Amino acid sequence: MRILFLFAALVFATAPAMAATKTERLVIETAKGEQVFKVEVVREEKERNRGLMYRKHLADNRGMLFDYDPAQDVAFWMKNTYIPLDIIFIGADGKIITIAANTTPLSLDRIPSNGVTRGVLEINGGLAEKLGIKVGDRVRHAVFEAK
Repeated sequence: MRILFLFAALVFATAPAMAATKTERLVIETAKGEQVFKVEVVREEKERNRGLMYRKHLADNRGMLFDYDPAQDVAFWMKNTYIPLDIIFIGADGKIITIAANTTPLSLDRIPSNGVTRGVLEINGGLAEKLGIKVGDRVRHAVFEAK
């Protein structure tokens, strides 16, 4: 009986992490063509603070888009983030302004946007280079559409 209780407690304790997360389509226009991702969009401060912390895997066609409205200077870190990420800072016009490639897992070093940022896209480390994603490329998503 005790083992069953512990198993049930473990299942319920991890259920939110295992729940299906809603994703949205995001496209990056590169010299190599369009690169399409399914992204989780986080808009609330609490969600942005957690980001991709504690995750051990991210599929190559997945990512997380941080929505900053209004646009602002931001900085990230890799606290409690176990996988290397490419952190892509995007201006209000949808153009990529900075890419922090292959960030170091668990690092507390500050990763600045180096400019006013409307959105930040996190994808697997090394993927931006592999797909030819560069500063100046355009990102298409509702976050960057004119209001």
